[in-house]
Amino acid sequence: MNPYYDRSNLSRIPDLMALSPRAAAAYLSFEKEIYQSSEVLPPLTKELIAVAVAHVTGCPYCIDVHVQKGKALGGTREEIFEAVLVAASTRAGAVLSHATHALSAFEEPEDPPSPKPSGGQSPPDCFC
Repeated sequence: MNPYYDRSNLSRIPDLMALSPRAAAAYLSFEKEIYQSSEVLPPLTKELIAVAVAHVTGCPYCIDVHVQKGKALGGTREEIFEAVLVAASTRAGAVLSHATHALSAFEEPEDPPSPKPSGGQSPPDCFC
């Protein structure tokens, strides 16, 4: 069995782009504007941000591509790892701040059970 995340899968991106050429062109134009045309942030900083975001989104392809691009721009192992730690810390902070919703939900009075519809099937309380 082939690994699920095989870097060679990236060679299939043109196949995906052919399925929706206008959307693909819009994406590529956006990407070019951010990574090549805009000069507010240095290229290495952009790649470090991309590495951090790739870890939050969990995309091994993006991790691989952006780490390699960052390395080619002179990024160090320490810079790459610090970007990952910033992402981890920020994500953990978001989880912590969202925990305030858990406290609020716990402190609310309990809702009485909802009556079931005539078919006996009730919609789910949550879609996660």
